[in-house]
Amino acid sequence: MNHFASEPIVATRAHAPLDACVKGMPGVIGSVPIDDVAKQGWNVLREDLPLPLAVIRQDALHHNSDWMRRFLEERGSIFAPHGKTTMSPQLFDLQRRDGAWGITLATCHQVQVARQFGAKRIVLANQLVGKQAVAYILQALRDDPGFDFYCLVDDAAHVNALAQAAREADIGRPLQVLLEVGYAGGRTGCRDDACVQAVIAALKQASPYLALRGVEGFEGLIKPLPDQDVETQIAAFLARMIATVQACEAQQAFAAGPILLSAGGSSFYDLVTRHFSSLRLSREHMVLTRSGCYLTHDSHLYKEAFARLQDRSPDVASLGHGLRPALEVWGYVQSRPEAGKVVVNLGKRDISPDHMPPVMGWFRPATNAVPSVAAAPSPLSQGHVATGLDDQHCHMSVPVDSPLRVGDMVCFGISHPCLTFDKWEAILMVDERYDVVGAIRTYF
Repeated sequence: MNHFASEPIVATRAHAPLDACVKGMPGVIGSVPIDDVAKQGWNVLREDLPLPLAVIRQDALHHNSDWMRRFLEERGSIFAPHGKTTMSPQLFDLQRRDGAWGITLATCHQVQVARQFGAKRIVLANQLVGKQAVAYILQALRDDPGFDFYCLVDDAAHVNALAQAAREADIGRPLQVLLEVGYAGGRTGCRDDACVQAVIAALKQASPYLALRGVEGFEGLIKPLPDQDVETQIAAFLARMIATVQACEAQQAFAAGPILLSAGGSSFYDLVTRHFSSLRLSREHMVLTRSGCYLTHDSHLYKEAFARLQDRSPDVASLGHGLRPALEVWGYVQSRPEAGKVVVNLGKRDISPDHMPPVMGWFRPATNAVPSVAAAPSPLSQGHVATGLDDQHCHMSVPVDSPLRVGDMVCFGISHPCLTFDKWEAILMVDERYDVVGAIRTYF
């Protein structure tokens, strides 16, 4: 069911023109409305655009969005994808059309951006702290009756402070919160039952200014132990979350409305939906997952995570082809200073440095000719490996008989899309022939 506003959340600012000051645009572009990008007739392989250049494969993007929709329908879960990955209103809108219940965000700035583009239901997967952030959210709740907002709490004193702020702001309704469960070595969240009980007690005292709507956790940072695999530890953590929900229900701590039980980053959402399906409560409840990286996927970190997901959840095979990498960054060979070394003109300013970007393929632009319909990137042997990133350079180790030469185009996959999106104000959308069919804006 679609709980977003009925109108698309893409507003006028997302349609602002592109010009030569936007990375990836030609120096002679002038000013092109973003809605007219497809009309320019650009093709990446024809060198109509300067490199480095980030592109999104449109077919893979729509496949991934549809795959997650079908996965969650099958698992009986709802979805608030994490918007911090892309910070693109156009992509938020795609997720909304594919059934997203809401959007998850990490900072108050991100909430401000999403609201500027019309988002009505937002989960702040963090604690709401700081004078300006608290004031902004409370004013938004007071001024916009349609704004459905949730944030996290894991500290009794913080609960008291939020309740006091909400009382003074007189917003006319409670601030909705989720009690966060954490684990040793993780990020935020209650580490033990004593903390949980203290927060529950504070929340009951905070009524009617705060309303406990559910329990939240993030399993993505759990690491395997020498004698225990990560899946076993995640199962134990999710069991703690279920026990916390049951404790809250037993103490009648939840406010009116369906109880939310939320976890599920971009690596273990199959385990989350499987374990939470066993929860039995006397009231209606909803399992809310929050993956952000699924939409473009990647060619390393989440590719490997998805392969493990397929191994432990073979039922996903019924959904057909799994997630596909959609985000690529292209660069030119600018130097081959040694027989076994190539330098490409992209670096940390253009692509995630979390892991070395996988080399996906290459293309030699035609000289004074238009690429034929059949022209396409070719694979490179496994000996072609990115070995280092500077600000604007990628160091590659290559076989001495590598075909690469100065001026050739090299395609890189990415690892961890969050830290590639934030390097591009605009990213072009391409079809299977690398014709440019659109563009998105980001707001980091």
